[in-house]
Amino acid sequence: MPVLGDIIIIAGIIFMVFGVIGIFRFNNFFPRILVAAKIDTVGVLTILIGLMVKHGRDIFSVKSLLLLGIILFLNPLASHMLARSAYLSGYGIEDHYSDDEDDEDLDS
Repeated sequence: MPVLGDIIIIAGIIFMVFGVIGIFRFNNFFPRILVAAKIDTVGVLTILIGLMVKHGRDIFSVKSLLLLGIILFLNPLASHMLARSAYLSGYGIEDHYSDDEDDEDLDS
């Protein structure tokens, strides 16, 4: 079981690394919020599941399961609230830099 737990933890870390690369690849606020929410939710959940598998059935696993439920509920909610508040305050995608504008400038 410890080896399986290590594999799951490594998979979570790899997922988080790809997510961080995704944050740097997007140039607008809203896609970055989406990727950051996925990193937080799925990456941390995968690592917690790996830790639960590695430790077996003990009080640590029960606490991790409780934390897993809290993270599963609150991370998407917090990301949604942040994106919604940015949208309602007038922060839009069209107001900022995009690759399409550069392509049009090069063609002229």
